[in-house]
This record gives sequence, structure tokens and C-alpha cells, in this order.
Amino acid sequence: MIRGNALASDDWTTIDDESGIPPEAEKLIVSLSRWCAEHEQLRSSGKLIGVRLPNIEDIDAVFAEVADRPLLALEFPKFADGRALTQARVLRGRLGYRGDLRGVGDILQDLIFIMRRCGFNEIVPRLGQDMDGCLRALADFSTAYQPAADGIRSAFVRRRSSQRTGI
Repeated sequence: MIRGNALASDDWTTIDDESGIPPEAEKLIVSLSRWCAEHEQLRSSGKLIGVRLPNIEDIDAVFAEVADRPLLALEFPKFADGRALTQARVLRGRLGYRGDLRGVGDILQDLIFIMRRCGFNEIVPRLGQDMDGCLRALADFSTAYQPAADGIRSAFVRRRSSQRTGI
């Protein structure tokens, strides 16, 4: 997995809707449906709880339910489906979510750079990906042309500010 700009081990345990809460796990990721049904029990478990959101979920509609979660895992069910990129932009931009955003699912190296621009700070590429290649993908481009959630100044803004200062 990639956390920030480095390879990292995953200290979160994903559990399905039918599994019990493993006593040894400190950090759990549960589905949105399980969170909505069991949030009181999960909160009282003494564990950190993250929530996995399907990419078809209306982020505006569910944000109040998950806004305080330390981690949101956004799903990429297939490579050609980038709706989770939009979810990340909405979470980071309009809604101001400051917790960890994790991309999970069918993530290929080609998506890594744009995922970071959209606000993901944790990325779990699909099995079989060259993790070192995925890490290098964070530096695939040296110039940003659009504003995004990563805070990099776009080429337009840099050009405009250099014209004002005469540089």
C-alpha cells in the first residue's frame, strides 16, 4: 500500500458485514451499511472505525454519517470507473473532510497520480501491481494544469503570479 509518498504496511483490518469484530484488531474498516446499522456498537468497541463507501454512493447524502470517521475507503470496482475520484474531490473540496482517504479496488498504476491530485493519501493498488512502479507514478508529471485537492499550484496560477512580479 502507498501512504503519503512511501510504501507502507496496512494497519487496518477490513471486515465484511457478517464477520464479528476481531478482538486483536485495533483499526477496522466496515461497509457503509454496517456502519449505519451498528454505529453505536462499533463506536463503543474502543477501536478506530473507518468506513468503506461504494462509488455509487451520494457523498453529500451520507457525509453527516461518516464525517467524523478517521478513514474513508472509496471503492474502484473496475479500472474504467472513476466515480470515486469525484467522491474524493467532493470530500476534500466542498465538504472539507480531513481524515484519511483510501482508494481500494481495481487500481492500476495509471490512476495513482490523479488519485493523489484528487485527495487520496492512501492507495491500495490491485494485486499484481509493481508497488515500486506505483510509487514512482506519483512523480509522473511535474506540472499541474488544473487546481486540485493536493494543493499544488497550477501552471496558470504560477504563470500569472510570475507575470505580476516580473519574473
